[in-house]
Parts: sequence; C-alpha cells; structure tokens
Amino acid sequence: MNTSQRKQWMSVLARASWPELEARWQALGLKVDYQPIRAPEVGLAQVRARMGGTGRAFNLGDTTVTRAVIELAGGGLGYSYVRGRSKAHAELAAVIDGLMQTGEMNERLNRELIAPLAALKAEQEALRRRQVAASKVDFFTMVRGDD
Repeated sequence: MNTSQRKQWMSVLARASWPELEARWQALGLKVDYQPIRAPEVGLAQVRARMGGTGRAFNLGDTTVTRAVIELAGGGLGYSYVRGRSKAHAELAAVIDGLMQTGEMNERLNRELIAPLAALKAEQEALRRRQVAASKVDFFTMVRGDD
C-alpha cells in the first residue's frame, strides 16, 4: 500500500453515497471486531476555492464534516472524514480504511467494494458532464455586411 492508493480509496469511501456503501458492505457479509478510538463526531471545515481555478485562494464558506477513528482487534487504525452528518457513514468508512491497510482484505475489498463504487461515481460524473454539455450555449459574433 502506498499513499496514493490510500488517498484514492479514502476519496471513494468519502464520496460514495451512504445507501450504496452500506449495501455493498452488507453484501460482503464481513463481521469486523473493532473499537472506536474517536467516536464519530460532527464538525465544520472551511472550504477554500481559487479564482478561475488557478488564481488567488479565498474562503468560500463552511461545510459539515463527520470524522471517526477506529482500532481493529488486530491492531490497525482506520480513519475517515465524510461530508455531511452521517455518523454511520464515517464509522464504516473508518472500518474499511483499517481493513484496507491490513493487506489480507485489501484485494477483496478493492475488487468488490472500492472499484465498483469508483466506477459508479465516474459514471455519475460522466452523466452530469453530458447533461451540462447538452445545455451549453455557444455565443458568437455575427459580422454584418455593411461597414
């Protein structure tokens, strides 16, 4: 496991919808023994943006986030930050993060949980891009023949 792989699966877990994540987790049928180190708690995080996407940074506003930290019975730690107030989502994402780091469950979880959730998110984003592109209006200047 390297840092970029972990960033990828943590991003997928944080951005997945709770019903979809829960359904895929239930389908796995795993029973995991863990204890919360930091019970899921709701707070605020400041959102920053850049003018034009690349310009100076400015404070856009605040968003609600929920975070959790768990310890697996085998000794691994799992962390999560999810947007919104879903404590169950944050706790499950932390459990999955902990399992993904152990190595023994990594391949199965990646194949049956992370990859399908990432594909679903990519499909939703592609659909959204197509919807936006369909509503695009091209403005152009017409040149009149008289000078």
